[in-house]
Amino acid sequence: MVDLKKHPSDDVEELIRNAELRYELEPYDDDSIAPLEDAGLPLNEENEYLEMMLAWETAPIRPIFEWFDPPLQPKNPATLSDAELSKELWKLIYMLFDKQIVLDFTDHLSDRELYTLICRDILPSREKMLAVRNGYLHWDCAGIDEDQEIWLRYYATEEERECWEIANDKNAPLHLDPPYERDMPTD
Repeated sequence: MVDLKKHPSDDVEELIRNAELRYELEPYDDDSIAPLEDAGLPLNEENEYLEMMLAWETAPIRPIFEWFDPPLQPKNPATLSDAELSKELWKLIYMLFDKQIVLDFTDHLSDRELYTLICRDILPSREKMLAVRNGYLHWDCAGIDEDQEIWLRYYATEEERECWEIANDKNAPLHLDPPYERDMPTD
């Protein structure tokens, strides 16, 4: 609970909002709220943080294609010429960016491979659909969690490659420049 002595000059509305937010978050309490009391944040910042927590906890989990109105239904890549596909790809990239989704590690994929990855893996992926997102959802298009070879081959710095070699007691794959450099939108 907020100590009124710590916030003597804060607006009463902020204190009321803080109590309301804490009450709304009570069903989701997993001890993540308690450290706020020791953080010494100004009450308005604490309320902003609590509002973000509440938005996260109550956000529906939806396939990304349903984040769009109407739901996004991209064209089948097999039906598109290379020029049409490239145009559709960039349209999708910017539509995803507008929903604060950034595609990372894409330069090893051809346009057709990236378009197919978006249609097959990203759009059907079920994620928290936040009304207001304070950051970006980064999508790893290299699949680093499954296989680090692509990241090591195209994206890792020399220092990262050396650390990986020491940790894994083997040589990293030969470094190559990514074949499809793109100027992707970033956060």
